[in-house]
Amino acid sequence: MVEDRITDGRRIAELLSSEIDGREDGELEYFAVTNADRDVEPTADGARAYDIAHDDRDERIARAFVHEDRAHIEFAAAQDVAADAASDLELRVRPKATTPPRTLVFVESGAEVKRATDVLQRVSRAVREADQSL
Repeated sequence: MVEDRITDGRRIAELLSSEIDGREDGELEYFAVTNADRDVEPTADGARAYDIAHDDRDERIARAFVHEDRAHIEFAAAQDVAADAASDLELRVRPKATTPPRTLVFVESGAEVKRATDVLQRVSRAVREADQSL
């Protein structure tokens, strides 16, 4: 039996979106997919597919991008937490040298979507703790 592995970037981003919008357990209840580009076409550098907003902040904390063979999440909030969580969960991660800086977490298969949502949950906890300490 051949095991199918989802490695289409657009499909991976769709699965991630479904997890974010469809699950209300843990920290995922605080997230929403916003500004979705339903006609997005994958590119080598990654094309923006949608934003990921956090209800407590009512602002974008990340954006999802699609490539031909993977997706990536670009974190604008809690970048260090995202990097540590992704590394712990064995997802490929790298910093993006922009102003302000960003952290990129790569989701290279459908099987990695659950781990990517675990990264989002850790980021959510960090965001909510930071907001509560203000």
